[in-house]
Amino acid sequence: MPASSALRRSLAVIAALPLLTLAACGYGSQAKDDGTAKVAAGAKKIEGLDTVKIGYFGNLTHGTALVGVQKGIFQKALGATKVKPAIFNAGPSEIEALNSESIDIGWIGPSPAINGYTKSAGKNLRIIGGSASGGVKLVVNPDKIKSLKDVKGKRIATPQLGNTQDVAFLNWAAEQGWKVDPQSGKGDVTVVRSDNKVTPDAYKAGSVDGAWVPEPTASKLVAEGGKVLLDESTLWPDKKFVITNIIVRQDFLKKYPKVVEAVLKGSVETNKWINANPDAAKEAANKRLQQDSGKALPADVLDPAWKSIRFTDDPLASTLNTEAEHAVKAGLLQKPDLKGIYDLAPLNKVLKAEGEPAVDDAGLGVK
Repeated sequence: MPASSALRRSLAVIAALPLLTLAACGYGSQAKDDGTAKVAAGAKKIEGLDTVKIGYFGNLTHGTALVGVQKGIFQKALGATKVKPAIFNAGPSEIEALNSESIDIGWIGPSPAINGYTKSAGKNLRIIGGSASGGVKLVVNPDKIKSLKDVKGKRIATPQLGNTQDVAFLNWAAEQGWKVDPQSGKGDVTVVRSDNKVTPDAYKAGSVDGAWVPEPTASKLVAEGGKVLLDESTLWPDKKFVITNIIVRQDFLKKYPKVVEAVLKGSVETNKWINANPDAAKEAANKRLQQDSGKALPADVLDPAWKSIRFTDDPLASTLNTEAEHAVKAGLLQKPDLKGIYDLAPLNKVLKAEGEPAVDDAGLGVK
């Protein structure tokens, strides 16, 4: 029987972040087969698996996936086990795809990862690696907002109710002493939940005064005359915070550990190549965006956006725990038990083989 909207909201808050109630339709679009991931002659399937289904967003903060797919690095690591990419616009739809086995491994933000883990009582996913830090900014109309205190009383866009940037902005607003209802977004500052694709148009139309958004949306707003008022990285110790994780279905990890290890090997090799070849990596990511969406980013958006993202194998686990605490403080999440959300043993095995130091799970790993 249908429940009232108020009851649905209450249940969503009690269960976990309300992201799943806002899932986009479908399980993501399939990436075009453009021949960038050819299987090498004589290559063999890993653990007899034909295909590994990998999900990611068309965001530069998912640059490891974009570059790794485009350059064929994942395919090389997987031998004859074919990479099958799927593109998503929102975390809830990717989590739904993971739960339905439409994908096996995914690149995703911390809030949907936390949500997916707590919603399933810790049974559907594990975080198995890091991918990126940074790349999130508060961009405002400089004619309306000239200082941080001027944000009060204005309309600020975030990508989605309860998503990673929405939680971050609500937490920041609370630290300014401002009160905002987390569900409606109304209060001392008005939070407008707006898809990243339409936020630049909303900014141009004057329906929002600014936005707390990831790249490349932030740089798109700057190209429209916006000004970066705050880079979220400045709010974190060492300017590091997780923006993208790698997750896997627990049953897939158990059944195909060598496949998961191969994907992680590809991720480590991709990040190493990105950091050694930033300009070439930027162009590879943009080419992948064009292949996936039909549209590349112009240089005035691509260049500043790419510079603000740090690619790392470290999942920065302590910052994920802090982000969960922010969601609790914002009233979007009951205090979760995140113990077991990480399984970093496969990644640390790969890092050891590469002569790199191990990464830490901040006490939130599997026992």
